Amino acid sequence: MAKSQWSFKSAVEQSAALAARKVSAVELAQDAIGRIERHDAKINAICVRDFARGLEAAQAADAARARGETRPLLGIPMTVKESYNVAGLPTTWGFPAQKDFIPPQDALAISRIKAAGAVLLGKTNVPLGLGDWQSYNDIYGTTNNPYHLGRTPGGSSGGSSAALAAGYGALSLGSDLAGSLRVPAFHCGIYAHKPTFALAPSRGHLPPPFPPLPSDRDLAVIGPMARSAADLSLLLDVIAGPDPLETGTAYRLALPPPRHGELKDFRVLLIDSHPVMPTNAAVRAAIDTLAANLGKAGVKVERESPLLPNFGISSRLYMRILMSLLAAAFAPDIYAGAKAAAAQLPDEDISLAAERLRGIALSHRDWVIADRGRAQLKAQWRELFGSFDAVICPVMPTPAYPHDHSAEQETRRINIDGKDYVYPDQMAWPGIASLPGLPATAIPIGFAPDGLPVGVQIVGPMLEDRTPLKLAELIEREFGGFVPPPEFDD
Repeated sequence: MAKSQWSFKSAVEQSAALAARKVSAVELAQDAIGRIERHDAKINAICVRDFARGLEAAQAADAARARGETRPLLGIPMTVKESYNVAGLPTTWGFPAQKDFIPPQDALAISRIKAAGAVLLGKTNVPLGLGDWQSYNDIYGTTNNPYHLGRTPGGSSGGSSAALAAGYGALSLGSDLAGSLRVPAFHCGIYAHKPTFALAPSRGHLPPPFPPLPSDRDLAVIGPMARSAADLSLLLDVIAGPDPLETGTAYRLALPPPRHGELKDFRVLLIDSHPVMPTNAAVRAAIDTLAANLGKAGVKVERESPLLPNFGISSRLYMRILMSLLAAAFAPDIYAGAKAAAAQLPDEDISLAAERLRGIALSHRDWVIADRGRAQLKAQWRELFGSFDAVICPVMPTPAYPHDHSAEQETRRINIDGKDYVYPDQMAWPGIASLPGLPATAIPIGFAPDGLPVGVQIVGPMLEDRTPLKLAELIEREFGGFVPPPEFDD
């Protein structure tokens, strides 16, 4: 079955076509399923298929439309990250010991997308414990980048980004702690939005076999992924809003409207450098082109500001707080060894690797002190957003790199213009928005000379998610956006 005219259409376009009776939900689902069956042996994005129930949901959506019903996602085919609980499907987070864990109920976000009428076709692959910017595990194997099968699609929502790039449905649902929405969007040329911290509740998005209790895991968020910027808002509006188990009511949080509706009214600070994690020539060139284009469109673009927080200081703070969180899941012997190693660190060692080690050993007292530093950082960002509407900066230092499954990430290296850097230090770029809990929208802005996608993140003010989302829409409308991977554009 060849590509239909709907294979790479946005959810907004598909919804309009469904409403106009130009296509049925069953036809959209069948098209996406056909693409998965034709192409996924090479990409391996869909690790759990749910085609039978998906087609039943599509039939129900068509029947609902025939009755005159309207819902935000009614009849739209989509996927979700493997890490979400979906009743009747395995949730493993890549842990072999959990390969047979099947949750009895949906995560809250899954309940919300189903209630909105989405047609769920399957779950997408992840790295072990969601702990990598590559997406591979011993249960489901390796997911490849549709633009270059020898490269990573990103992680940990890499299966979702690859699925979207290959035309497997219009939407997906991912999560982000250290760039896990934005990094795969960058590497696969799609869109993703890391919401303001705690905007979308994550109940049912915990590693098995933990019970699906309400929780706001520090730094971590869930969020939408799509092939167009407008689709991000469509899905965000469905999953956002407090958990009724915590509030006693299912009210929705009213986000303020975007600050502006036209490109020429935006004030943007555009950054391409970092004191401890540079970007390569392809990323810098794409950002320079974006800066020139924005300037021609009337955007007020600045390339530096004394108001910008010190990225070196904030990155070291991010490493400490992040690893303090992650260390709670370490085995006792691993934790003890890391604490002993941290105690041997010289005070003058302020490398990001040293800060990660210190973070593992952080006492509660030291964490409270670090959290005060985060509060000061948030205040700095608030002051900056009095003068700017958004900060545009890289998501990662290079386009997608070759698969590297060596066991110890601290010994991996990422090559930036001929010089090797410590692999986990790349967290410095996504951490810019993660540590202060700011919304950040990842968008594609072009391609490197070798054909790999390049993108940026648009960081916005706290709880003003609609501002970076709107800016993303305007940039897409003015300069273009997603381009299908040549090998799978059929």
